[in-house]
Amino acid sequence: MVCKEMIAMLLAGGQGSRLGVLTSAVAKPAVAFGGKYRIVDFPLSNCINSGIDTVGVLTQYQPLRLNSHIGIGIPWDLDRNNGGVTVLPPYEKSDNSEWYTGTANAIYQNLNYMESYHPEYVIILSGDHIYKMDYEEMLDFHKANQADVTIAAMPVPIEEASRFGIVITDADKQIQDFEEKPEHPRSNMASMGIYIFSWKVLKDALVALKDQRSCDFGKHIIPYLHERQFRMFAYEYNGYWKDVGTLGSYWEANMELIDLIPEFNLYEKYWKIYTKCDIIEPQYVSSEAIVEKSLIGEGCEVYGEVYSSVVGAGVTIGRGSVIRNSILMKDVVIGENVVIDKGIIAENTKIGDRAQIGVGDYAPSTYNPKVYAFDLVTIGEDSVIPPDVRIGRNTAIAGVTTAEDYPNGQLASGDSIIKEGEPE
Repeated sequence: MVCKEMIAMLLAGGQGSRLGVLTSAVAKPAVAFGGKYRIVDFPLSNCINSGIDTVGVLTQYQPLRLNSHIGIGIPWDLDRNNGGVTVLPPYEKSDNSEWYTGTANAIYQNLNYMESYHPEYVIILSGDHIYKMDYEEMLDFHKANQADVTIAAMPVPIEEASRFGIVITDADKQIQDFEEKPEHPRSNMASMGIYIFSWKVLKDALVALKDQRSCDFGKHIIPYLHERQFRMFAYEYNGYWKDVGTLGSYWEANMELIDLIPEFNLYEKYWKIYTKCDIIEPQYVSSEAIVEKSLIGEGCEVYGEVYSSVVGAGVTIGRGSVIRNSILMKDVVIGENVVIDKGIIAENTKIGDRAQIGVGDYAPSTYNPKVYAFDLVTIGEDSVIPPDVRIGRNTAIAGVTTAEDYPNGQLASGDSIIKEGEPE
C-alpha cells in the first residue's frame, strides 16, 4: 500500500479572463513568465524543493499547452513510479460528464486519486502565483498547532485588504474569523489560497458539501469548518508573492525581474525554479545591436535595440527596431524599424516593418475597461500586425490583421481589433 505523508493538489484550470487576449487560447498557469518559464513552474518547483513528490494538477480550460509542458514531470524530478505528477482533467462518468464548477468541487471529483495515496495531509495550491515557499515549514507549523486546517496568509496594506479573503487571528495565530473580500476589513492578513488540511477533515467537508453549487474553498469549505469550530490557524508568510491576475500585475512582475537587484531572484542556488527547456541554440546579439537592462532568451537574434524588456526564447528583433519596457514571448518575430513601448506580445506573433506600437496618449478601453486599464498594448498569440501601422496605448489585438483593419493606418488608444473566431 502506497502511503504519503502529504500530497499536493494544484488548481491549474483557470481561464484567467483578466489577462484578456493572453489567455484566449491558453490557460493562465501556462502563460509565459520571465522569458523562460510558465507561471505553473513556480508552485511545481516549490513542491519538489519542499520534498513533496506527489502532485495532482487539475486542468480544465484550454489544457493542451499545460499538459504538454508538464508531460510526465521530468524537469521537476516528478517522473516517479510511486507518486510523481498526474494531470487530472474533468472526466466523463457513465451517466454524465461533469466540469469542475469550483475549486473545492474540482478537488472533490478527485477524491479517489487522493485516497489512493492514504495521505495524512493534503496541501491545496493555486497554479497562478509567482512566489517561493517552503511548504515543509508550513506543515511543521500545522503539526505543532495540532491544526485541522492551516491557511497561508500574508500582511497586505490595509487599504488593499478588501480585495482578499481576510483572516482574523488571536495572538497564537488561531483563526477567530474569516471574511471574504470585506468592505471594512478588521485585519490585514490576506489568505494566499494555500491550504493544508488534515486528510480526514478535508474528505469529510468535501463529502458534506458535495451538492453545494460551485463549491469553493474560500466561500464554502473554510466557513463550513469554521462554524463547526475545527482548529484553524494562519501561517504567516513574509516573502515575495505576486498574483499575476491582471495585465498590470503581470507586466510589473516581469519588469521587476530586470531590476539591478531584483526583489524576486530566479537564480537562487538553493531554491531553483525548474521548467521544461527546449534544446535550442544560444542567443545572437549583432555588433550594431544594443541591449540594456533586459532578459534575452535562448535562440534569440537581436539586430535592433532592447531596453528594460523581457524577451523569450527564439525571438527575432530586426535592424533599426527599438523595444522598450515590453514583454516579448517565445518565437515572436519583429520586423525592421519597428518601435514598441510597453507592449505584451504573445507567442508566435509577427510584427511588420515600421510598425509603431504604444504611441500617443492613454485613453480608456472601449472594448473591456475592466481588463485593459494599464497603458499597455496587449497582442494575443499567433497574431499578425501589418507593416506601417500606428497602434495607440491601452489597446488589444488578437488574430491575423491586415492594413484594412487600421483606418488611416492607425488603431487609436483604447481601441481593439479582435478578429472573428478569436475567443474573447
